[in-house]
Amino acid sequence: MSSVAITVIAAGVVSYILTCWAMLDVAKKSFASLEEKIAWGVVAFIPFVGWIVYALAGRNRGNRPGPGIS
Repeated sequence: MSSVAITVIAAGVVSYILTCWAMLDVAKKSFASLEEKIAWGVVAFIPFVGWIVYALAGRNRGNRPGPGIS
C-alpha cells in the first residue's frame, strides 16, 4: 500500500471515530429543546466536518445529567 492510501484510510478512521463520539455526546446530553438536540445531532452526523463544528460550537451547549439522574 502506498503512503497516500494509508494516510487517507487513517484520516477516514479518525473522522469516523470522532463522528461517533459527537453523536454519542449529543445523545447523552439534554439540550434546551428537542429541536436543538436534533439539530446538533444532524450537524454531528455530517461527514468529516460535523464533529469539528460540534466540538467547537455545540459541545458546551447541552448539560449532562448528574449522578443518579437518568
